[in-house]
Amino acid sequence: MSLLRMENISKDFGGVLALQMVNFDIEPGEIHALCGENGAGKSTLMKILSGVYPQGSFNGRIVIEGAPKHFSSIRDSERSGIAIIHQELSLIPEQSIGENIFLGREPQFAGFIQWSKLFSDAQKLLKVVGLNANVRRPVKELGVGQQQLVEIAKALSQNPRILVLDEPTSALTKEEIANLLRLLKRLKSEGMSSILISHKLDEVLEVADRVTVLRDGSTIATHDRHGLTETQIISEMVGREVSTLFPESSRQPGQVVFEVENLNVADAQKRSGYLLKDISFKVRAGEILGIGGLMGSGRSELLQALFGGLRLPVQCETKLMGVKTKIHSPSQAWTQGVAFVPEDRKRQGLVLDDSVSRNMTISGLELFSKFGFLKSLAMASHAKDMTKKLKVKTSSVEAPVKSLSGGNQQKVVLAKCLTTKPKILFLDEPTRGIDVGAKQEIYTLITDLASQGMAVVLVSSELPELMGLADRILVLNEGRITGELERSMATPEKIMTLATQSVFGGVDVRNYGF
Repeated sequence: MSLLRMENISKDFGGVLALQMVNFDIEPGEIHALCGENGAGKSTLMKILSGVYPQGSFNGRIVIEGAPKHFSSIRDSERSGIAIIHQELSLIPEQSIGENIFLGREPQFAGFIQWSKLFSDAQKLLKVVGLNANVRRPVKELGVGQQQLVEIAKALSQNPRILVLDEPTSALTKEEIANLLRLLKRLKSEGMSSILISHKLDEVLEVADRVTVLRDGSTIATHDRHGLTETQIISEMVGREVSTLFPESSRQPGQVVFEVENLNVADAQKRSGYLLKDISFKVRAGEILGIGGLMGSGRSELLQALFGGLRLPVQCETKLMGVKTKIHSPSQAWTQGVAFVPEDRKRQGLVLDDSVSRNMTISGLELFSKFGFLKSLAMASHAKDMTKKLKVKTSSVEAPVKSLSGGNQQKVVLAKCLTTKPKILFLDEPTRGIDVGAKQEIYTLITDLASQGMAVVLVSSELPELMGLADRILVLNEGRITGELERSMATPEKIMTLATQSVFGGVDVRNYGF
């Protein structure tokens, strides 16, 4: 008997069908992976399982150990032994790690919270998930990857029978990912079942016992892991063969668009005393300049400093189209022709409750206003044009952007940047958390923009992405440029050697990932 069965699940949002007769099951002590493009219905299915979408808002039924279940709330799902870790973190930044783990379930005696027990139990859970941190520390002081591990500890504190993880490794380092996968295997050996939603197919094939593929809200197939390949999963996810992710291009870089000389950012909290040191480079029209390096090397901080968004004193000389310029704030950057796609699209790139139309036009409202009044029809018309050009899947340009899949949200961020017709485009992890089909579309868009003469600076932690898109690659280590590689000369070994040379010395660089 299956531990869990979801039978003939269907759900729509305002007439838009999100799930259509989906079937999914999981066995005791099994890791079952759920794969599909963004918008395929994976998260919607899991929100039904976790009680976020209550009984009555969907068709079909949930059966646990042979008994039908009716979840009217998240609490109902939790009482049945289901714990879900959503892609969007749900922690309270100002509260401590321990308080977040046991929020609403604090151990009590005679009406008083037993703080010593709470923190002691929380520390044990952190050890389980491999996070070395003081449980009394506020969550806001943790990085995104560490916060993800706190979410996992919070889920495990409920002693679930089924653990659902929605893109749990998207913000983790390689070491944290390895720890998490080992944890899932150990929990499996102890009898726990896990549902893993992930775009990282190598991780799926490493730990999953079975893989179910969804496409356009329907179940395509369920496979045993043995003999299954990434190519087969991708083909079923996108409904076509994906021969190459990176489009070919024969573009020739033109004149220098952006020039940086002697960029320095001091930071007393760093051992070296600086965040960025002696950074100089040029990027030309029609060129994609890649920025590589390990986490903490200063990649993202470099773009933030140049865009005016770094909350530290920045010293440097910059030229835009040969003219000296000073950028002290993001608003200045926008007006001078510099656009930025940030690493965290939901917190830094979008107004989630606002419409697709307003998000696409918010960077250039002066283009859509007259005498202080916004021209709604012009905004909607522009948004419709951009939606068609970038192939954004949405029911309407007036739909809230939070209703879109991750890949389509990223396209909205790109559309917002293109609205101002920038001279240079900064991209920080532009395909993080995006499925392979959407990645291919965004790669094509980036290449097309460069072919049209735009200068592009690309930060990426994925080596294939850097080598597949960039004409040149600058590698950072501890805030300094340690080398530059032309596309034809770039290899994973060369990039990683430059990324690790002053930190790890002569170790085998193949053991380290971005």
